[in-house]
Amino acid sequence: MTMGEKLAVVTGYFGIQKPWNAYRFPEARPQSAGVVLGVPRLGFTPQWQTDAGSGVATQGEAPPELERTLLPSGILTASTWDPAVAERGGAMIGSEARASGFNVMLAGGVNLLREPGNGRNFEYGGEDPLLAGTMVGALVRGIQSNHIVATVKHFALNDQETARRSVNVIIDEAAARTSDLLAFELAIEAGDPGSVMCSYNLVNGVHACQNDWLLNQVLKRDWGFRGYVMADWGAQHDTVLDANHGLDQETGVFQQGGYQFLDKLEAAIRRGEVSAARLDDMAQRIARALIAKGAVDDPVTPGPIDFSAHAAVAQADAEAGIVLLKNAGVLPLGAAVKSVVVIGGHADQGVLTGGGSAQVYAPGGNAVRGLGPPGWPGPHVYARSSPLEALGHELPKTALAFADGTEREAAAKAASKADVAIVFATQWTAESLDFPLTLPADQDALIDAVARANRRTVVVLETGGPVLMPWLERVSAVVEAWYPGGRGGPAIARVLSGAVNPSGHLPVSFPRALAQLPRAKIEGVGATPDIVFDVRYDEGAAVGYRWYDKQHAEPLFPFGHGLSYTTFARSDLSAKLENGELHVHFRVKNSGRRAGGDVAQVYVSPVAGGWESPKHLAAFAKTELAPGASHDVDLTLEPRLFSQWDAARTSFHVAGGKYRVALASSARDPGQSVTVTLAERLLPAGAGAKPHAP
Repeated sequence: MTMGEKLAVVTGYFGIQKPWNAYRFPEARPQSAGVVLGVPRLGFTPQWQTDAGSGVATQGEAPPELERTLLPSGILTASTWDPAVAERGGAMIGSEARASGFNVMLAGGVNLLREPGNGRNFEYGGEDPLLAGTMVGALVRGIQSNHIVATVKHFALNDQETARRSVNVIIDEAAARTSDLLAFELAIEAGDPGSVMCSYNLVNGVHACQNDWLLNQVLKRDWGFRGYVMADWGAQHDTVLDANHGLDQETGVFQQGGYQFLDKLEAAIRRGEVSAARLDDMAQRIARALIAKGAVDDPVTPGPIDFSAHAAVAQADAEAGIVLLKNAGVLPLGAAVKSVVVIGGHADQGVLTGGGSAQVYAPGGNAVRGLGPPGWPGPHVYARSSPLEALGHELPKTALAFADGTEREAAAKAASKADVAIVFATQWTAESLDFPLTLPADQDALIDAVARANRRTVVVLETGGPVLMPWLERVSAVVEAWYPGGRGGPAIARVLSGAVNPSGHLPVSFPRALAQLPRAKIEGVGATPDIVFDVRYDEGAAVGYRWYDKQHAEPLFPFGHGLSYTTFARSDLSAKLENGELHVHFRVKNSGRRAGGDVAQVYVSPVAGGWESPKHLAAFAKTELAPGASHDVDLTLEPRLFSQWDAARTSFHVAGGKYRVALASSARDPGQSVTVTLAERLLPAGAGAKPHAP
């Protein structure tokens, strides 16, 4: 490549053609996130970038020809605890990206859920590094099976949307390496993404996209990442610092001169502030990723989409990840239930989706218009998939009625006349905003009124994260459906009716009260734009269930919790060391009368203590079983999850001694345990968990 060609491939432009966008490239795909010019002389492809997470997103309401299959939200997919489900979903949305003419998909998000009110939690994989890294890595594998590039994001510690461009996260290295960064490390190992997207925030005083420690030392040196680092849209700040400290491609350029590379980078090279070899490295990383993933040799060409087959993938994902939180015998809805009233949540029309750059318009468009912010990151979008209609198909002999819930007394009266009342409660969340953990629009009062009128009240939550439940003791059942995707209506109905046995488990803890959290409120509300302020992660690596354990606090619902319509029994737990790896074996049996999926969770803790929290999730497995069937499970535990970070040796350190290995169904379940003795080991960063003697 010539100098000009190299400069072209490291500069990305906003793809959408709007009046405010000074760059209008005919190559850009309609409503797309971005475009990077190719090198026609060499047959090197342009990069057509699509926003993503749950499918091919658009930068505005999609016309019918741009509507695409909507997967459930990332947090729901994480609730499946099944990497195969995530990989199938990734393969599906990746195929639609290719069929839409995109060869770079801006997914998957792996930021840990430190702040329960973070408006983008719905895009991510929950609070635990092993679960989040494993599930997002599987999604990335699926996407890239289509010979396109996926992008792990937002690197790193981008855990709140409030003042996201000026918040400075302060955390010590050991805490970062064993929490948020470990989630990224595991996702990158599992998925081998072509790209990593650096984030808007600062980390220990330095913008993430010009942070030498994050990009050059951790990502590229320690982890051996060979792909390229792209900026979040407009997160580039300084030509010299960006280039020298690890940014390979700027993005989202939309105004004349509003870039850091191109002629500015060329001038910096001529002045000797950036080496010519660094530009070569930037271009080589981009070229290598596109070639290695197949985007150059197998160019994307817009083509047909099998929406029917893809809808089945989305529905299966939702059915596997919907979580039954509470059930006092009212579910599943059986033949004895003669009448049901469905209340609220626009359940007669569709299911809620998350907003911002991840917004996907499913076939049929927005079912409920005029809600929420009229501009980005709004509006509120409901996929045209009615739970009420789907319940009619699942319960043809049950009398169904609907009340929109706007009149509390009318809803309560309707509930009093039905055998069962089902309240659909919603909370829209979106990029660039954070949200309280209370349901909006007095829905708590609505649920309370309905539950007082009918003790057989079921609450179906469509939320992007955990919420408080002041009415919990008065309802008979609670179902967390998250944002269930383009086939969410049938998925919810099949879980409620019992056609599907719920097998989702929480990837996040639900607090009883805000006072239980490390920070009762998200900092930076009302902050002056561009004025940097600090947020100290004093909890360190004690994120989520680790924090509750450390504080000896009981959450409302613990990480890993999920109920079923059947029962499971686990037995014969054993653990042994083989070639330096710790293996566990156990048997799981479906001891009930319905087929169902069991999620076994293996937690490890040092008998002598000394960690930032009592235990870590070190392995998990989901097993589908027919009634009475049993299955032997063998798992290899992830050694970085029973290690601590040794900064002096740039390694994870397994202290020699006794460890308790517990087999449980949630982070609060004591389960059954065995004790093993481990020798001291070092796991160098980037070694893929291969042990070495200290």
